[in-house]
Amino acid sequence: MDLQYYGSNVITCSYKSSRIVIDDDLKELGAKTILKSDDVALFTNSEHPTVQARLVFDKPGEYEVSEISITGIAARSHMDEDKTKSTTMFKLTAGDITMLVTGHIYPELSDAQLESIGLIDVLCVPVGGNGYTLDPLGALKIIKAIEPKLVIPTHYKDDALKYPVPQQALSDALKEMAMEPKLTTSKLRVKSADLSDVTQLVILEKV
Repeated sequence: MDLQYYGSNVITCSYKSSRIVIDDDLKELGAKTILKSDDVALFTNSEHPTVQARLVFDKPGEYEVSEISITGIAARSHMDEDKTKSTTMFKLTAGDITMLVTGHIYPELSDAQLESIGLIDVLCVPVGGNGYTLDPLGALKIIKAIEPKLVIPTHYKDDALKYPVPQQALSDALKEMAMEPKLTTSKLRVKSADLSDVTQLVILEKV
């Protein structure tokens, strides 16, 4: 599984002949979309721009795409009232690697959600805060609940993107989380043999 980061919450997951693009809202933020017609698009929020893609998934459910298993798990948005679930976390399994993308969730997960999530190798979680998404402490709460092998922070300050609400700088977020990066790279190839039992932080440099 190869991962790259394009700003906002936009992560690509490439495995064998397929590329999955997650939460590509770049055009709405003043940048250029990275989606191509043969990509598979996942959106954690069902209210997203209309896109041209091979397949689009934006709701809870179980899906299969070219040897990648995708599970959409209903979740409470950070803006939802209690017991409302308007967003979808996506769990991707490719070979022996499992990744979870949270999107803009509320920082409390139920036992049923944690059971659906299961063991996670890679967790992609926003940290920009300011009422727009998870702040560093909320992200840390999610990390502690899931206990992934790797954490990739997303959705932090980016001068190239026009966020509706200013986002916290990554360096400040990491100070609040008290986490030091194990690795900084523009492309991460995740292999089970390289994973530790201790949660480690990886910074994916924006492509």
